[in-house]
Amino acid sequence: MTTETDVLSPNRPDIEIPSALPPEEIDRLTSDIIAALKTVYDPEIPADIYELGLIYKVDVDDDRNVLIDMTLTAPGCPVAGEMPGWVENAVTTVPGVQSAKVTMVFDPPWDQSRMSDEARVALDMW
Repeated sequence: MTTETDVLSPNRPDIEIPSALPPEEIDRLTSDIIAALKTVYDPEIPADIYELGLIYKVDVDDDRNVLIDMTLTAPGCPVAGEMPGWVENAVTTVPGVQSAKVTMVFDPPWDQSRMSDEARVALDMW
């Protein structure tokens, strides 16, 4: 089941959570996973990876294993090797999550249109 807010922002990833879970648990998991993603920052950019639009997809299976597709602002990012671990560690702190695995993807390539207004303000990019 895909959960969506009433107003989609350009950085909102596709979030898939099994429909076998009660709706209130789906809402909690969605909120808590997003909150965990928002704790991860690229050390060179003063905005979190969620607001930057680096998270493309979040899938949660029936056993509450989380699979995340994410990208980087540039393929040569100096923390490319470390950031997936930071994301996995952040998401596994969410109560009920059994595991998290990040896959780096570069298609479609990231561009500034994926950033939220919050990230644009933080980076003074209007």
